[in-house]
Amino acid sequence: MTLSTVYPTRESALDLFRKFNRSESLLKHALSVEGVMRYMARKAGEDEEKWAIIGLIHDLDYEIYPDQHCTMTKKILEENMWPEEYIRAVMSHGWGLATDTEPLTLLEKTIFAIDELTGLVATSALVRPSKSVLDMEARSVKKKWNDKKFAAGVDRAVIEKGAAMLGVSLDDLISDCIMGMRAVAEEIGLKGAITHNP
Repeated sequence: MTLSTVYPTRESALDLFRKFNRSESLLKHALSVEGVMRYMARKAGEDEEKWAIIGLIHDLDYEIYPDQHCTMTKKILEENMWPEEYIRAVMSHGWGLATDTEPLTLLEKTIFAIDELTGLVATSALVRPSKSVLDMEARSVKKKWNDKKFAAGVDRAVIEKGAAMLGVSLDDLISDCIMGMRAVAEEIGLKGAITHNP
């Protein structure tokens, strides 16, 4: 660590994200990935704050620089003197798509695996009667898995590759993703309307 390295707080990361993003949908995605990363870190006994902040900031450049995705994030984070470990982790989520930074650590493999999956989970929740992740299970997402027209922008191959990297089943990865998103359901607009039968 050099003297100039700045270890970001959640507040500073969110401020930086808002500086470059106005899109409500991108913010909800960032909060989703943050929530899942925090959950996964806790489950693995890792640094929750670090994992969560990397999840929050991972798409920093996407709204303004979609054609330079990850590249501009690297530049911005370097200018803000973020730690190299954080920057590398952010870069790794775009492996094979926008970067050649292969996920190597558990943190990097996790963000690579769950980034696309959060989109599929969110879309699956929105077509449920409750419009909520709070009453959703992995099987609801799996039902939509082979329907390529459903959430067409979600690259299933990336999710499968991520699950294989982590050495977990797709069902377990989906369940973990749902659990992480439940913790931030209200912030990401997926609390929905849960009704209980009397």
